[in-house]
Amino acid sequence: MSVARSERRQRGELSPVLVIDDESDIRELIELTLVRMGLPTECVGSVGAARAALEQGDFSLCLTDMRLPDGEGLEIVRYIGEHHPRTPVAVITAFGSTENAVAALKAGAFDYLAKPIGLEQLRTLVKSALCLPQGGESGPELPGLIGDSPSMQQVRETIGKLARSQAPIYLSGESGSGKELAARLIHARSARSAAPFVPVNCGAIPENLMESEFFGYRKGAFTGADADREGFFQAAAGGTLFLDEVADLPLAMQVKLLRAIQEKKVRRVGSVVEEGVDVRIVCATHRNLRECVERGSFRQDLYYRLNVIELRMPPLRERVEDIPPLVEAILRRLCGDAPPRLEPEALKALQFYAFPGNVRELENILERATALCSGNRIAVGDLRLEADDAGGDELGRGSETLDDYLNRVERQALLEALQKTEGNRTAAARLLGISFRSLRYRLDRLGIE
Repeated sequence: MSVARSERRQRGELSPVLVIDDESDIRELIELTLVRMGLPTECVGSVGAARAALEQGDFSLCLTDMRLPDGEGLEIVRYIGEHHPRTPVAVITAFGSTENAVAALKAGAFDYLAKPIGLEQLRTLVKSALCLPQGGESGPELPGLIGDSPSMQQVRETIGKLARSQAPIYLSGESGSGKELAARLIHARSARSAAPFVPVNCGAIPENLMESEFFGYRKGAFTGADADREGFFQAAAGGTLFLDEVADLPLAMQVKLLRAIQEKKVRRVGSVVEEGVDVRIVCATHRNLRECVERGSFRQDLYYRLNVIELRMPPLRERVEDIPPLVEAILRRLCGDAPPRLEPEALKALQFYAFPGNVRELENILERATALCSGNRIAVGDLRLEADDAGGDELGRGSETLDDYLNRVERQALLEALQKTEGNRTAAARLLGISFRSLRYRLDRLGIE
């Protein structure tokens, strides 16, 4: 078998798809569909047989059931992640078993299919998976993510991983920290890059128009509906739907959004039938979604459905060393190839500023300064920083609370130690003079992967 696969690779042919399911009729259905798509297929019925097949050669894709006679599909997901990271794996779950689907996505699965399997959804999943950039290849540079601080290096690395998945992503972080930019970069690096990226500000849509805006409507559905109209889901077909400020969605709309995400189907206003949709959901908010759940303003089931993988965008005050390159890039964008220069005292003032508005505020400050400065130099006075906000103390704590300041310093120390030890946690703990258990606790508390 491995010789045949080697010959296929030499001829430039695609490696086979591995199908793992203990039900012969499902294996036959999937195999027939894949063969009609021109894909070589190998079918097995257990975890043991799947491991044996994976040891003999490479596969372009793996489809596995969650429940197998000798184990769980999650075992295969983890095994492939460790030994065959370039092979995307999708899981087949029982109808309504969203917990299994979320667990698989968190374990590294590319996507999931619910039983009974829809052939059109199967074809869409396979096409998306086989378009994935290979993990060993170096992808394009990520424009816009400026800075080499440890926290930004971690963000870049995480974006590269998230781009290879279809899992829903929750981008957390303060206003102006670059959440939409991160969402666009994930889309641009993914198999969906040729399809639309549709950003939606959930807080800017009137409540009575939300359903029609999200799902579209049929002609005559209500007064003024003179023609059929697509919603955000249809507009993002095959691509990414970015839901900004998702915490602003009213509870009634949260229920409908949850169903659309779980079933991958939507029903237009005025229609009696549902239509399948193929979109990846990326959401963001500056609020703490977990606290919204505890207060009852956000549904817990939707929270767990959206927060499969979280990417935290660090505030600018946690990456002060990135301010000089950010300033240079922003000034070049504002003024072209001959931008004004910041005097050393002006740059120091920016590094001591707390930046409650993050990078977006830095852009506004510099745009104002370029209009006010004399000649080709920007002085401290041109920045117009409020005395209470800029450099509140020698530590550069600005308007931060003590807890925020201590967390920032601790996060920076942990990231720098992990960077110096190339991700080796044991060595990082030794470098910091703490136990491995203490390091693991601190990483979990601060949300560092």
